[in-house]
Amino acid sequence: MNLDHAHCYGALRTRDPRFDGRFFTGVTSTGVYCRPICPARTPKPEHCRFFACAAAAEEAGFRACRRCRPETTPGTPAWSGTSATVDRAVRLIAAGALDSGGVEDLAARLGLGGRQVRRLFQEHLGVSPAGLARTRRAHFANQLLIETDLAMGQVALAAGYPGTRRFNAAMRQVFDATPTEIRQRRRTRAHAATDCGQPGPLTVRLAAHAPLDWRGLLAFLAPRAIPGVEMVAGDTYRRSFRLGDVAGIVSLAPAPDGTALRLQVPLAAAAHLATLVQRARHLADLDADVQAIGDVLADQPRLRPLIKRHGCPRVPGAWDPFETAVRAILGQQITVAAATTLAGRLVAQFGDPLPDPPAGGPQRLFPRPAVLADADLSALGVPRTRAATLQHLARAVAAGRPVLEPAPDLAAAVARLVALPGIGDWTAHYVAMRALHEPDALPAGDLVLRQALADGGVLPTPAAVTRLAEPWRPWRAYAAMLIWRHQSRRKDPR
Repeated sequence: MNLDHAHCYGALRTRDPRFDGRFFTGVTSTGVYCRPICPARTPKPEHCRFFACAAAAEEAGFRACRRCRPETTPGTPAWSGTSATVDRAVRLIAAGALDSGGVEDLAARLGLGGRQVRRLFQEHLGVSPAGLARTRRAHFANQLLIETDLAMGQVALAAGYPGTRRFNAAMRQVFDATPTEIRQRRRTRAHAATDCGQPGPLTVRLAAHAPLDWRGLLAFLAPRAIPGVEMVAGDTYRRSFRLGDVAGIVSLAPAPDGTALRLQVPLAAAAHLATLVQRARHLADLDADVQAIGDVLADQPRLRPLIKRHGCPRVPGAWDPFETAVRAILGQQITVAAATTLAGRLVAQFGDPLPDPPAGGPQRLFPRPAVLADADLSALGVPRTRAATLQHLARAVAAGRPVLEPAPDLAAAVARLVALPGIGDWTAHYVAMRALHEPDALPAGDLVLRQALADGGVLPTPAAVTRLAEPWRPWRAYAAMLIWRHQSRRKDPR
């Protein structure tokens, strides 16, 4: 969104939720910054300053509003679609890239220099990468203080603080209150995940721009759920996970108001909560403003009637990039059901059993790359060449090669993948779309896409599909998902 003062103030006056997350308002008369939907009295225009993200408002000296809670803002701030490099960097920071490394390390992962990354952040966000990371940690900690009963030390650890002293100082700086004061001020314990003295699962609310369309996401995930690892029951998605020495089950279900998801994780995984939250947001594509993306795609004649009928879908992401890449390789040239069966066999033979699994829930963990690297896959029933491809991928990941890490751009991400024997353009783009969160990925060779774009019954070539989809940039992944949804009654896409 253009941060023109008049336009932003007009949006602020309406409190239109469609602008939530696209800008933040710093009020000079109070020193507080707010979301556009804040219920507080609208300030005078001369008292307003507008920022692309919360971190920029904080670097300008404003503190977070206690009423509208900027840390609960849905994803996709104003930079989305403005700079692909900045978008990738923001996703890496959200995944904790600056918790254990510096800006130079982040820049190296993006294929840039540190100075260039800092310049891009100032140009597009008005904040430094380090400032964005500080805000991310503080906002996540504030959410945990309000929504859970985790001990202060556990909150600090989960949010990425090296100790409680830094944690306390950050809370005072951003929220003008100590962690204890923040927790004491919360109006209700309706979102508390545990009762003091009675350890139980943690529940965190994951905000999203409307429409959420959780049913649409489940309709895609359910037939692809890996037996033993994932399951969909009713409106709830459950799966096993392993992070470090902690293994367990997480679940995702809609919040009672239907505008957000609720992530439930074991208390033992509290130290990994930030990672689990980020993985859940990625899986459900919660940081996408699908209304805005749909408005762009609706300008295309081929897509306009589909948008009108279905709306813009979210692109289901990946809980674990390696797992999704393996699933994509298993699905080459076979049906969804057949690929799901093969994935279940793989897990049953090579996945570790889950400690103390609940009856009727996920029972196993997805195999580690090192296990599949040299495993005998002949009993799975996959062609020998495909088994070899799985092992090439597993060996590359086990060796630390960045084949499944964010790349400087889509072309680089695809190039890394197709360099592995047995991975072609379709698989590479599908993995980029789901595992690497590339919004412009396009599996142009997909049969369902080719059938949908056929002219007079003649299937276009993948090259022709790429040409036809050129006007859909930079949202070709969303256009592909839209076409798949439209065609799903006739044929399920892989």
